Amino acid sequence: MPVVVKRVYEPAKRADGARVLVDRLWPRGLSKGRAAVDAWLRDLSPSDELRRWFHATPGAWASFRKRYLKELSRREAASALSELYEMAHGRKRVTLLFASRNKEYNNATVLKDLLDGMRKPPTGTGPAGARVARQAHTRRAPRG
Repeated sequence: MPVVVKRVYEPAKRADGARVLVDRLWPRGLSKGRAAVDAWLRDLSPSDELRRWFHATPGAWASFRKRYLKELSRREAASALSELYEMAHGRKRVTLLFASRNKEYNNATVLKDLLDGMRKPPTGTGPAGARVARQAHTRRAPRG
């Protein structure tokens, strides 16, 4: 199932498949009819604090991505993420809609990466979390 990201202001096409808006706020100046949104998953958007921070420091994409993935493990976001996975399962195409002017670096691209791998964001537990904790502890250990 292909996942595509697209600005919500671009015209809707039949080939878009399920159109899912992943922003917290409704896009300015856009009617619901013109947007042609099938679902609006507000809880998948970054927190206002994280969004404002990223707009102020646009060069910090890696840090934004890491913080956003951490936010996706919150209860509200996890519920919306499960809903998105269910929508994507068995569909021919899902289009994640965003309003940001930055087409390359936005929360929809992070969600696309998750859906392409069809896996949930890391929770910090399990074998991968334990490995990361061990590596961090090893780096902090004094030498001598």
